[in-house]
Amino acid sequence: MKDRPPIKRHQAMASFSRDHHSGLLLVWKIRQGLLNSIDPERIGDYVVFFYKEDLEKHFRDEERLLFGNLSPDDSLRKQAETDHQVVYAMMADLEYKKNDKDLLHSIADRLEKHIRFEERELFNHLQDILSSEELETIAKRFPIDSKAPDEAWKDKFWMK
Repeated sequence: MKDRPPIKRHQAMASFSRDHHSGLLLVWKIRQGLLNSIDPERIGDYVVFFYKEDLEKHFRDEERLLFGNLSPDDSLRKQAETDHQVVYAMMADLEYKKNDKDLLHSIADRLEKHIRFEERELFNHLQDILSSEELETIAKRFPIDSKAPDEAWKDKFWMK
């Protein structure tokens, strides 16, 4: 893999990028759990918890603060919105199929691909087209809860 230069991120996108780091940690935890033959239901319980405590709020903030600043026919907006709808549906399925290894793999793969797309393409696109006033409005976003959701989760299945 080629080394990529760091992406210069506008402050308005910084909190979203921090959230993405947490999302990529979720992907890693799912994969670690599956790799170590952890009961998939334990992993599924955590993924549903993380989704409700963190990821769903992040998605809603992106939809409200970022996507709405793009034209409805913007191709990157459409892709991001479609990705969100797919993840919403996968999480709804996971509520009833927490022990489904294939679904857990699919969630990890989809989420990683989506985060990489937003970081490498969508955020750069937004930074290029938004006015400084729009970026300043977005920069005022603060995470609802500064504590990581993991602090409330006791089953650290991803650690051996």
